[in-house]
Amino acid sequence: MDGMHDHGMGDMGMGMDMGMDDMMHMTFFWGKNAEVLFKGWPGHSSGMYALSLIVVFVLAIIVEWLSHCQLIKADTNHVSAGLLKTVMHALRVGVSLVLMLAVMSFNVGVFLAALVGHTVGFLLFGSGIFKKSDTIPHKVSDLPPMSC
Repeated sequence: MDGMHDHGMGDMGMGMDMGMDDMMHMTFFWGKNAEVLFKGWPGHSSGMYALSLIVVFVLAIIVEWLSHCQLIKADTNHVSAGLLKTVMHALRVGVSLVLMLAVMSFNVGVFLAALVGHTVGFLLFGSGIFKKSDTIPHKVSDLPPMSC
């Protein structure tokens, strides 16, 4: 085997002939040529890369909204409230996992879009900056904080 094609794996018959464009990055990198969530997406298009960053940004805001929203009224039946909390929890976990998979593309732009999305989402929904100071909230949110 010549040194250019030897990736330290030998010829194991496992279809390891990947070109440089097909290799998955395992370190942070800059650039629009990334795969985010789906094979071939966003591809080499700057517009599609920008769309992927917007999607990641919006997903992060949705996670923050779900973490801080107050949809359940105080007089709601406890069974209905429990079912709604369960659905909201499933959505928050699902969106968080999709967001984590997007960040695992190791693209710096995707990472920054997620970080800024979480920051903006917390500013809007968690910081209390847009709530009147004279109102005393009876609860912080419908769902408990996420934990690692």
